[in-house]
Amino acid sequence: MASCNIEKKFLAELLGTLFLVFFGTGAAVVTLLISDSVSPGTAGIGLLGGLGDWIAIALAFGLTVMACIYLFGKISGAHLNPAVTIGLLVSKNISLKDSVYYILAQVIGACLGSLLLYLCLGSPAVTVGGLGATAPGLNVGYIPAMIAECIGTFFLVLVVMGVAVDEKAEPGFAGISIGMTVTAVIVVLGAFTGASINPARTFGPYLMDVLLGGTNFWAYYPIYLVGPIVGGILAALVYTYLAKGNDACALPQPFKE
Repeated sequence: MASCNIEKKFLAELLGTLFLVFFGTGAAVVTLLISDSVSPGTAGIGLLGGLGDWIAIALAFGLTVMACIYLFGKISGAHLNPAVTIGLLVSKNISLKDSVYYILAQVIGACLGSLLLYLCLGSPAVTVGGLGATAPGLNVGYIPAMIAECIGTFFLVLVVMGVAVDEKAEPGFAGISIGMTVTAVIVVLGAFTGASINPARTFGPYLMDVLLGGTNFWAYYPIYLVGPIVGGILAALVYTYLAKGNDACALPQPFKE
C-alpha cells in the first residue's frame, strides 16, 4: 500500500463509489420506472414483485460492492462509504488526512454516479425514480429510521472489521462477505428506510435531485448521516474491544492495503 499515493487512493474511492451509486441506485430507478409504466402515477418499489424487487436491488448493490473491493481493495481499501472510513479512523486504521480525502472522493463519486444515471435514463430518472434517493417508508418515524440505519451500518462495519481489517481474517473472502452483508441489510431495511447505510450514497441523489429539478429530500438527510456514522463508530469500537486479548490488537489497514 505504501506505493499507492493519495491521488490514486482518491481516484479509486471516487470510481468505486460512482459505480456503487450508478448500478445500485440505478436498479432502484429502473424498478420505479417499470412500476410507473405498468401503473402510471403510483410507482413504488415492491408493487410489482413484492420482496423480490428489494432482493434484486440489494443484489445490485451487494455485487457492485463485492466487485469494487476486489478491484480497488489493494489500492485504497475500497471503503466506498464515509461511515466505514470514519469507523476505521476511530479504530486507528487510517490517518485523519487520508480519511478526509476518502470522504471527499466518496461524495464526489456519488454525485457523479447520480449525474451519469440521469444522462443515461433522462428526466424520468429524476421525476419518477428520484435518482434512487432514500426516504423513510410509509409510517416509519424519523427516529426509528435513524436507529435502523445505525443498526444496519453497525452490522456492515462489524463485518468489515472482522473479515477485512483483522490480520487473522481469511484472505480472499472480504469482497464476498461484505457484498453479501450489504445485500442482506438492504433486503431487510429497504422498505423501512431505503437502506442507505452510507451517507455518500444518499448525498449524491439528494444533491442531483435538487439541481435537476426533482424532489427536495434534504429534511431526511440527518437520518442517513447520523445513523450510519454512529453505527460505524460503535462497530469499530466494539470490534476493537473484542479483538483485544485475542492476539489481534495490531490491526492492519483495511482489505489488506
